[in-house]
Amino acid sequence: MLDELGPSTDIRPALALVAGRNLVIDTAEVQPALRRSMLLLAAGGDPHRELALDGRAVTGLAAELDRPERRAEISRGLEALRVEATYTCALLADELD
Repeated sequence: MLDELGPSTDIRPALALVAGRNLVIDTAEVQPALRRSMLLLAAGGDPHRELALDGRAVTGLAAELDRPERRAEISRGLEALRVEATYTCALLADELD
């Protein structure tokens, strides 16, 4: 599936989404931050254009929602993905052996 997307496709957002699947952020905090991020997009032109990871709207939203405990949760999620990937690679290697 990744081959179809091409080598220039950035999978970091997808990994972060999966790694943070257990992360809960109160909507009272998220909604105003999202509105401010949308205003940044609109100020830069079309608010429906493709997002850029290093764009002002994305980095501004990330900075606003950044907390040490959230980073820790994402790190735990990434570690769990690594463990799962290692396990599935081991199963496949065993099958190929």
